[in-house]
Amino acid sequence: MKRATVFAILLICLGFNVATAKHVQWLVLDGAVGPVANELLNIALEAAEEDGAEALIIELDTPGGLLSTTRIMCKTILAAKVPVVLYISPSGSRAGSAGVFLTLASHIAVMAPGTNIGAAHPVGLGGFGGQSDSSQVMEDKITNDAAAFARTLAERHGRNVEWAESAVRESKSITETEALDLGVIDFITGSRDSLLVKLDSMTVDLESGPYTLDTANADIHETNIGLRLKILDFIANPNFAYILLLLGIYGLFFELYNPGAVFPGVVGVLALILAFFSLQMLPISWAGLLLILLAIVLFLLEIKVASYGMLTIGGIISMALGSLMLFEPFKTGIQVGLELIITAAIITALFFVFVVGMGLRAQSKKVTTGQEGIVGELGYVTVALNPQGKVQVHGEIWQAEASEPIEKGARVCVVAVSEGLLLKVEKKS
Repeated sequence: MKRATVFAILLICLGFNVATAKHVQWLVLDGAVGPVANELLNIALEAAEEDGAEALIIELDTPGGLLSTTRIMCKTILAAKVPVVLYISPSGSRAGSAGVFLTLASHIAVMAPGTNIGAAHPVGLGGFGGQSDSSQVMEDKITNDAAAFARTLAERHGRNVEWAESAVRESKSITETEALDLGVIDFITGSRDSLLVKLDSMTVDLESGPYTLDTANADIHETNIGLRLKILDFIANPNFAYILLLLGIYGLFFELYNPGAVFPGVVGVLALILAFFSLQMLPISWAGLLLILLAIVLFLLEIKVASYGMLTIGGIISMALGSLMLFEPFKTGIQVGLELIITAAIITALFFVFVVGMGLRAQSKKVTTGQEGIVGELGYVTVALNPQGKVQVHGEIWQAEASEPIEKGARVCVVAVSEGLLLKVEKKS
């Protein structure tokens, strides 16, 4: 009986130790900041708070994203019940645009060697073909608001306020060593283990009060991403969004070119719906999107107008330029891969060269049907022509007329077709 009691106590203690083992919750955010990233943050933070994690560590590599979603994520981080550590990693990663705000909002900011942070100026705010006064005023308002938000976040955690504002207003970007020297981050480290060691015994201020981390030898619990979020995250990839947009364009084009085909139209509509869902999670350039839409119009006009390929050339140039400008890569860091753009342009060019070439060949080809199709054909006389009689052409008997008498059985050539389907023929020697 005593042994059973001791054994039960040991099991209880073991279960207690397992349940209360030190651990940190780890979340990887790799890509544009949007609704999917926000949902992942909520899932990871909820798991960290429920399981009593020492901290939530966000491993970040992002070119930027939606400012509205970034604000929501920053509010979530500021209200967290556990410390949030933002770790810009691995080497070669960046915290661009939206990533700057997330870094400033986190309780502890860390960078790996060979990373950078900055360029947080809001984009996609101007008018078309030049900014009007109203659009400039709106851009200034949003920029001022974003700069004030960056200053607030920096002040909250005692970080460099001047740099935070310059990252928004002047799109400044700095390396990890410069960020450490300027007081933008807390330290630099290159691995998960060293990160946990350096985090140990650090104290942060939560809404509930000061909290000292105990992360030495802590376990790492990876945030489980469900299939739904994996699919949504994949769709939000700018390259995939671009492919969906092209599939939608080609699908609708084929449907208009061959009415009643149905399948291309259905595929095109579905692809466009998914593309628009993806694009609304990315900071797109309206100028780039309009150029792509112009390319569609030019391609469709090529079907109806005999431009001998000029409209196709204009459409390909418009599509290539629109693709390069679609996400304003020089400002946002988000862009469609150049290889994908070149491949799409080549495929489009080859397709329309084939279509236009077939059309030109069809126009220059001799007519083989109707009244015009029989002109130039050979036959022979079945009833002597004097001047009228009958001839057989293509196995059919026709009423014919000649300018001179032609005997039965002679070979003739059709030179014209008059009203009443009377063939005018001449003798063929």
